[in-house]
Amino acid sequence: MPSLSDPIRIGAIEAKNRVFMAPLTRGRATRAHVPTPIMVEYYTQRASAGLIITEATGISQEGLGWPYAPGIWSDEQVAAWKPIVKAVHAAGGRIVCQLWHMGRIVHPDFLDGAKPVSASATTAPDAAHTYAGKKPYAEARALPIEEIPRLLADYDRAARNAIAAGFDGVQIHAANGYLIDQFLRDGSNFRDDRYGGSIENRIRLLTEVTRTVADAIGADRTGVRLSPNGAIQGVDDSDPDALFGAAAKALSEIGIAFLEMREPGPEGTFGTSNHAPVAPIVKAAFDGPLVLNSDYDGPKGQAVLDAGKADAIAYGRPFLANPDLPARIAEGAPLKKDEQKTWYSQGPEGYIDYPTRSGAKAA
Repeated sequence: MPSLSDPIRIGAIEAKNRVFMAPLTRGRATRAHVPTPIMVEYYTQRASAGLIITEATGISQEGLGWPYAPGIWSDEQVAAWKPIVKAVHAAGGRIVCQLWHMGRIVHPDFLDGAKPVSASATTAPDAAHTYAGKKPYAEARALPIEEIPRLLADYDRAARNAIAAGFDGVQIHAANGYLIDQFLRDGSNFRDDRYGGSIENRIRLLTEVTRTVADAIGADRTGVRLSPNGAIQGVDDSDPDALFGAAAKALSEIGIAFLEMREPGPEGTFGTSNHAPVAPIVKAAFDGPLVLNSDYDGPKGQAVLDAGKADAIAYGRPFLANPDLPARIAEGAPLKKDEQKTWYSQGPEGYIDYPTRSGAKAA
């Protein structure tokens, strides 16, 4: 079996190792969702990852409801991503852009007071992060069928923009209770049209978005993220085995480059599940590289590869405080702990000031 340090080909991308960087929202863009120069150093420091999956990046203002998160729908945003991608490539890294539509998680403050969209007219639990602090979520409007072509066009534009910015590909965010996940799961999708009811109908938006993106930039540069965990942001499903097995089979038929799956256990740090792991079902249904994510360290990740349960591991929080994570894992070195208070704090602290094992900032 391969080690985490071994290379792997995912579609058109040659990854130098199997320690991938999972998407991590950091809130360092502008209020207009334009990437900033500090992001160049942050991503370049982590270019030793086999593949960097960027922080979730909005495909449109309708889909982006997180303060200071970046977008990829405007020329200004594309231009600002270019030096980031160029620097990662110059450092020998590979990087894909995660395409994000948050659905009902977008607060109306980001939409000039308009309602967010979702599979059905539902309201997310808890409260939204806004520029004015936390506010209760608002009820979403059910996305009409006649607006779905517009949504697909937004994904098409975002994917093409990502390639124009120099990215090696994209990952479609279909996890964690955001728009596509809201369509996938029967705990948030109450539609009675061709996008609701049966599993075949509920995976329809996922497959249409994925085909749209694959047609725009190539299936070999298209990845997808799923999260067959329990309830997250108020989204859950009564039969995750059947749902995610069907989704994986449909994505396999499209021929995407890789499938990344976030599946925390009973004590996960962001979402939990008392359900038996769905990953084996997905692995059997998906004919391509499977990347697993959630609460792995080096030994746990290697054990999953040794068991043939995955082809690579995506690490999230360990990459925050350990920009040289692949080297640390290869050497069995201890991992530093990140500071939660600086996750979304805009400045350089807790962002670009974590040293490598040698004590220097990562190159």
